[in-house]
Amino acid sequence: MRHTADDPEYDWPTCCACGRDLWHTELGRHVCRICEDKTAARLTELPALFTQLNTIAALTRGARPPEAATSGSRVPPIPPRLDVLSLTAAGGAATRLRDIEDAWRTELRRTAPSWTVAPWRGCPAEAVPEHVRFLVNNLPWAAGCYESIGQDVEDVRHLHAECTAALSDDRRPGRVGVGLCPVVLDDGLCAAPLLASAVSHRIRCGNCGTEWADMAAWCVLRRQQEAAQAGEAA
Repeated sequence: MRHTADDPEYDWPTCCACGRDLWHTELGRHVCRICEDKTAARLTELPALFTQLNTIAALTRGARPPEAATSGSRVPPIPPRLDVLSLTAAGGAATRLRDIEDAWRTELRRTAPSWTVAPWRGCPAEAVPEHVRFLVNNLPWAAGCYESIGQDVEDVRHLHAECTAALSDDRRPGRVGVGLCPVVLDDGLCAAPLLASAVSHRIRCGNCGTEWADMAAWCVLRRQQEAAQAGEAA
């Protein structure tokens, strides 16, 4: 809030999210249309970002730290991504979006048991799109009528930034090593390094061309790697 030159006793209303003076057409709102549009765009992008993060989490969940690798192991441990796991696990992105939705529902006075016990709420991958759908649909109301919207706009901005930063990590730009190729060729074990991407379930060996196309195939890959390691040890 600040005084105008024309009327020093009048506090011109400002956006509670960015502090910008509201236009005459925005008077009565809590946040400006610019912040509303940016928040809507960030919310709309979150489900796709979360899907990519969840793929990385599936690869690194339960991983051993590097020092846990046994000496001479041909199947190195998958490096854990704690920044990713913190966003995809309980208390992460889904929980943070849920808390905003629940606060809005309370303000709207239409919280229903069928919503609070919805089966998808226990699964972050299913919950994120549902929370986003509700928040995007009700954002115009919140921008105009919900006094705490400024903090929620900031929370969404932080969450979007954290998801984007986790996916653009320069040290591991969405790809993690998942051991060596266990395929036996005419001249012996392929043993080429395998990489998994954050944007695809497919793992492909760049040397022999063998592919593992989905989560079930990853389990097969791990068993093959363990069998190859056991064979060499013998």
